[in-house]
Order: sequence, then structure tokens, then C-alpha cells
Amino acid sequence: MRIDLHTHSTASDGTDTPAELVRNAAAAGLDVVALTDHDSTRGHAEARAALPAGLTLVTGAELSCRVGGTAEADGVGLHMLAYLFDPDEPEFLRERELVRDDRVPRARTMVHKLQELGVPITWEQVARIAGDASLGRPHIATALVELGVVQTVSDAFTAEWLADGGRAYAEKHELDPFTAVRLVKQAGGVTVFAHPQAVKRGRVVPESVIAELAACGLDGIEVDHMDHDEPTRARLRGLAADLGLLVTGSSDYHGSRKFVELGACTTHPEVYGEITRRATGAFPVPGAGGHSA
Repeated sequence: MRIDLHTHSTASDGTDTPAELVRNAAAAGLDVVALTDHDSTRGHAEARAALPAGLTLVTGAELSCRVGGTAEADGVGLHMLAYLFDPDEPEFLRERELVRDDRVPRARTMVHKLQELGVPITWEQVARIAGDASLGRPHIATALVELGVVQTVSDAFTAEWLADGGRAYAEKHELDPFTAVRLVKQAGGVTVFAHPQAVKRGRVVPESVIAELAACGLDGIEVDHMDHDEPTRARLRGLAADLGLLVTGSSDYHGSRKFVELGACTTHPEVYGEITRRATGAFPVPGAGGHSA
């Protein structure tokens, strides 16, 4: 089985619609794909409706979190993957709505900061790029690529531009990761710390925080990821073994916005089976004529 547990669609900052994403996942030879848009479950219904035979959908989200204060005051941003939770659990739903509702004002602030830095970016340009998606930094980064300010989307995520604490960065509502673990568990879901040592994106949390999260119910860490080199993966595998955490692998696919293919990294079937056993909020969805993986 080929299992990819981290992908994004146009419901957040990917370029494939949810329907296109599941079709592309099947074409890439995946057996299981998780749709984990940022702070959103908006793409789940479309993905379910378009699910090809033989492909199983895991519903999820990637939650925006921060530990230790703000980006300007030594806080560290991180992402928490949440799988198979009840999307209608009231407290968790309220928190996701707070994050969602803060995205447009935050994006407008970043556009204004870029304009003050002399970048000829406009709100209309960013809105066109985002379309109906949940607006985020990758859409602003894409605008910077269009304008020739940077060569790639990744190049925009530096201290010079949009990285945490960068010249054009703006704060947004983010969950405390310990609260995130609690809320996901309360909604019957499973939590995996996404790309915990992606140092190219900026500051990362120390291993002591991962240990504290594990003690509070974190289920796993995403080890096999394009932003982790082999020594980092080996170190994280050892940490996971010490803490009793599950080890996952995923592509973090964003369509054409990033240069990574579906299934570039995958999760072992035994780990996937354990995730589905732990979840009580929702169940994997098999495609018509498919099997429940």
C-alpha cells in the first residue's frame, strides 16, 4: 500500500481542486490519501464525491499553532496534522473559525507592509491568485514570484519577506499546540506534528517541547518529509522511539505551487492502521468499488 497523509487543495493553498487532487492521487498510484488543508475542512465533501475506486480518503486538516508567544517575542510557529476528527465538534469548530476569519485581515496587513517596502503588489493581485481558497502566505508568495521579486514560492519564506518575524510578516490567530492536541482528541481525532525540524522554514521547537506534547497525548511526528534531510530523519526516528510516537511520511503536496509529487514520501501501512484504530471521530472513506484500507 502507498499512503500519503499530507496534501493540500484549493480549499487552502494548493492548486488542485479537491476533486482533481483525489484523481491525481489515484493516477499517482496511491492507495490512501489524506486531505489536510490549512485550518479547513471545506474540501472534504468535494473530495468524497469525486473519490475514484480503489482510493481511500482520510479527512483531516493542518492546524496553525504557536508555542511560547508571538513571532516577534520568541514564539515558534508549528503545524499540527489532525486526522479523522468530528468536524462539527463545537469547541474545535469555533477555534478553526477564529483562525479562518483572521486570514484576510492578516493578508491585507502583509500586502500593505510589502507596499511600504517598495514592492508593487496589490490586494487585487493576491485575491485573484487565491480565488475561493482560504487565503494564506503562499498566495502572497506567488504574487511575489509573478512580480519577479523572488524566483520561487519558497524563496519568499525568508526573514527578508514572509517568514515568521520577517519584514512583511503579520501575526494571526493561532492555536496553542497543547490546546490543539486536546481539541483534536476531544473531537475523536489523531494528531501528528508536521515537519517538526523543517529548519529551512525558520525556527523550530526544541525536542523538549515534542516530549511535552507526547506526554499530553500527541500521537506521532511526520519524519519522512521533503524538508528533512537523512540525518534529521534518523534523529527524529530515534526521538519517536524514545517517546512512543508514531512515525509518518508524507509529500505535503500543493500541486504546482511546490515542486513535490504526490507520494514523494509515504507512511507505513502498520502506522496508518494504528491511526485509524485510534480515531473515533470519523472513518476513512473508500472510493466507489474500493476497499476500506
